[in-house]
Amino acid sequence: MRVKATIAYDGSAFYGFQRQTSTPQTVTGYIEAVLNQLHIETQIVGSGRTDRGVHATGQVIHFDLPDYWQDLEKLQHIFNRRLDAIRFRSLKKVPDNFHARFDAKKRLYRYLFKTQVPTVFERKYLSYYPAGFDVHKLHEALCLFEGEHDFRYFHKTGSEPHSTVRTLFTARHYTRQHIHVITFEANGFLRSQVRMMVESSMQYALGMLSKETLMQQLSGECKSITRLAPPAGLYLAKISY
Repeated sequence: MRVKATIAYDGSAFYGFQRQTSTPQTVTGYIEAVLNQLHIETQIVGSGRTDRGVHATGQVIHFDLPDYWQDLEKLQHIFNRRLDAIRFRSLKKVPDNFHARFDAKKRLYRYLFKTQVPTVFERKYLSYYPAGFDVHKLHEALCLFEGEHDFRYFHKTGSEPHSTVRTLFTARHYTRQHIHVITFEANGFLRSQVRMMVESSMQYALGMLSKETLMQQLSGECKSITRLAPPAGLYLAKISY
């Protein structure tokens, strides 16, 4: 029986979402450990990977259960009782051919930052950029990313995807109670693409990067921007199917 779960997690507690041979302290590793305690041998498949320190409020996963596990409400309760930094928001049965990654149509990320240095209680969950950036230039930079582009110079190397072409449906900025929010919604994202787009947009808005340089990298002419925005402010917010 295949099940689909929507989960939230505190990324500061893990070395990323994907399982690793060097450490069990990943989101997938912790969930699979609970399943192993219940004598359920299965692997977790996520809608996408998140880096170390990146959070999620709407990550989607799927995994297979033995047919005798029919009480999904009980299983959800077990997960939420045994996992401190991971919360199962929903758990339901889906068709056997459902795939959390390949069936996803849209992915939404939010990036949160302040223009005042976050307090010791905020620093794992909010990023910081200095005040005085040009909001209009930020909006201008974000609009450049919308549409279909080859983002081969806007991702972290180390894994080579089949294609670096992605369609970005929306890129927005707004504020809520002195917190700045940047959102990106696309059909998919490359490794660390969101963090690189945030950093380059903020560099332009702060006057540290020219529009010409930004457009040259986006068009694939040259790569000048390599820095990533800090992971603390990034949240995988929603997966649409």
